[in-house]
Amino acid sequence: MPILRWYPPQGSPRVFVLYKPVSTIGHALGNDVAVPGSGMADTHAQIVFDGRDFNLEEIDRVGEILINGKKKRRTRLIHGDRLTLGTSDFAFSMFDEPASRARGEGPAPSSSTPVNSETQAHATSQQLAGLRKLHEFSNKLMTMRNLDELLETMLDSVIEVTGGEKGMILLLEDRDEGGAPMGKPMVRAVRHVLREQIPDLSVSDSIVRKVLDTGRPLIVSDALSDSQFSSSESVIAFRVSSVICAPLVAQGHVIGVLYCGNDRIKGLFDRSQLDVLSIFAMQASLILENALLLDALRADKEKLTKELKGKRFGEIIGACPSMTEVFRKLQKVATTDISVLITGETGTGKELIARELHQRSNRASGPFIVINCGAIPENLIESELFGHVKGAFTGAIASRPGKFQAADKGTLFLDEIGELPLNLQVKLLRALQERIVFRVGDSKPEKVDIRIVAATNRVLEEEIRAGRFREDLYYRLNVVNLWLPPLRDRGDDVLIIAKALLAKFAEEIGAKATGFSPQALVAIKKHHWPGNIRQLENRLKKALVLCDKALLGPEDLDLGKDSEVPIVPLEKAKEEFQRRYILEVLERNQGNRTQTARDLGVDPRTIFRYLERETHPPPPGSNTGER
Repeated sequence: MPILRWYPPQGSPRVFVLYKPVSTIGHALGNDVAVPGSGMADTHAQIVFDGRDFNLEEIDRVGEILINGKKKRRTRLIHGDRLTLGTSDFAFSMFDEPASRARGEGPAPSSSTPVNSETQAHATSQQLAGLRKLHEFSNKLMTMRNLDELLETMLDSVIEVTGGEKGMILLLEDRDEGGAPMGKPMVRAVRHVLREQIPDLSVSDSIVRKVLDTGRPLIVSDALSDSQFSSSESVIAFRVSSVICAPLVAQGHVIGVLYCGNDRIKGLFDRSQLDVLSIFAMQASLILENALLLDALRADKEKLTKELKGKRFGEIIGACPSMTEVFRKLQKVATTDISVLITGETGTGKELIARELHQRSNRASGPFIVINCGAIPENLIESELFGHVKGAFTGAIASRPGKFQAADKGTLFLDEIGELPLNLQVKLLRALQERIVFRVGDSKPEKVDIRIVAATNRVLEEEIRAGRFREDLYYRLNVVNLWLPPLRDRGDDVLIIAKALLAKFAEEIGAKATGFSPQALVAIKKHHWPGNIRQLENRLKKALVLCDKALLGPEDLDLGKDSEVPIVPLEKAKEEFQRRYILEVLERNQGNRTQTARDLGVDPRTIFRYLERETHPPPPGSNTGER
């Protein structure tokens, strides 16, 4: 029967048997567990049995509760938990000890079953010895980080508890598509009773396979005479005698076995030892699962670090030719003060490029100021850019500098510059030309020493033709153009980026997933990713929060067949490729149509036709193929 052991500051521990559905703990004498002590409320907490688990719940919110050193208000209790209520220390146990009651530590539970038989006393002693070892093992885990050291410590405890001669831990290290263990079990640790590693791996494959297949513990008194295993080649070859074996289970899957044996003595193990080993294996599985997860994460991190070597440019990941060209340009212009225009679809990482420009410039020690021109109301954007003086407009209760002043001696990043209203474009152009700004409501000029980096997902040449963007401002900003390709055109970069983001987010969220299934990798590469890297980040975060598997599949990333790019007629696919390629080359040539036509080997009128279609797309169902 479960007990709660109280450790007073002086004297022997006292045991309280939890025989009621609800047991209260507190300072007042009316509690089921009444203990004196400073920091204890009259009724501090209660332990509730819900038919399956024992749960500790707070009653007095002022009273402090620590479970294994961590503050909690409600928790499920497991065997060996250490509790601190106020300044009083307790230990929760799933089993009472007859010996402890003999010492007068607490009342014995009422029972019609005799408790003084020698067999039951021996079995109870075995159980308690195993649980003590499990508790010691759990404490050692807190200081261990090496998986091999952890496995060897586990085996030392198992051998001591069962009285076996040697012990082994075998784990299923392969995984199927859903992340479930599979394949042949591999020996991960072997220990002898003398606490040393042994080269003799004499283990019965048939006994291990039986436990793996059934998921149930097994005891064999004499394998050579056992009708089920006597014909096994491994039993005959190694002359296996006494064997005790229990499964290691995690998330409903058998991940391996604890194997303990003695090849010289028959009938060494009995049922009580099997029970102890089973309890040990169940609890140890949870500990082992976390250790294996940490070990896998470390291995994945090392592998990813090697994979990213040579494919990372600061915080930016990429190795495709178009990104290599971006990095080449960036490195050359970073140390200058010329203006840079970063273009590309939304979510391609324009701000990351801008920050990398700043970090590699001579202004790296200065501020990096970001302003999103599309996120600020039109009536406030001038004040945000240049600042204002007190009383300049309703609500201006104090003078305030703008982003230009804040970026002095540093870099000003104008994101979504294509959203800037026309009337502000004139003032921005003047500020860029003269490096002088005027606060709203003030006639006193202020000099600023800044570098301008702008970004947009719009095609500014089209905006100029439509009269929504000033051509003189465009040429002032677009001294050097850095065009970022969409994720779908970056080849294997998408897989490298996905793995890097998975490792980063899994560590932040504490998720169980450690990688992608092969089908997921194929789906990631095939997907169109209209939202680019930002969309990929959001899909990964959602999958890591909702998925309980070790490997993320296509369905976890919402990348089923419905999400694939639809198959279109060849003529239409050809037309779409030509359109995208012409626009890409046009971007590289900074909008120069004549140079673009020369590079592509076509008549300049072809370029004009494609640009005309971008501005005025054909009606649905019309034939757009070139003839």
